[in-house]
Amino acid sequence: MERRLVAVNRDCPARLVPAGTRVTIPKNTFVTITQDLGGTYTVNLGGNLARIDGTDADALGEEPIELFFAEDSDTDVKGAVNPNHVWQALATVYDPEIPVNLVDLGLIYGCRIVDSVVQITMTLTAPGCGMGPVLVEDVRYRVGKVPGVSDVQVNLVFDPPWSRDMMSESAQLELGIF
Repeated sequence: MERRLVAVNRDCPARLVPAGTRVTIPKNTFVTITQDLGGTYTVNLGGNLARIDGTDADALGEEPIELFFAEDSDTDVKGAVNPNHVWQALATVYDPEIPVNLVDLGLIYGCRIVDSVVQITMTLTAPGCGMGPVLVEDVRYRVGKVPGVSDVQVNLVFDPPWSRDMMSESAQLELGIF
């Protein structure tokens, strides 16, 4: 994506990267969009990076995100949560500092569906990651959009610790790690 300078057209909630501190970017503030992945935006705000969720994309003059799920007749059961849809939603969550989704980074350790409740076990690239709470909320929000899901429970674990070898081959290629 090419970086571009835009004026925020309304007050917009954001989180500072990497601390995760909530801020409001005032209307008419100029920001540079540095990353647009998975329906979230990373912007340069006065020398600091901030993350704006895709639901607030209209503040940047972009279309707000809306998740769509491909039909999968092999697993679609009327009213049941489709596991493929859950994984599709998880693949839309990106680390704001690394241009790879959480699934390909190997941060999702497990996904269990009990009736309409989805239980996700995940980790972070580093235990002290300030964006951890933001990523957990992104997972809850995106998976909560899957048809039939009534609740999303996220269990953040650090054992086993994450390592680069947990990344998919495509993520390793994307990041130049061989």
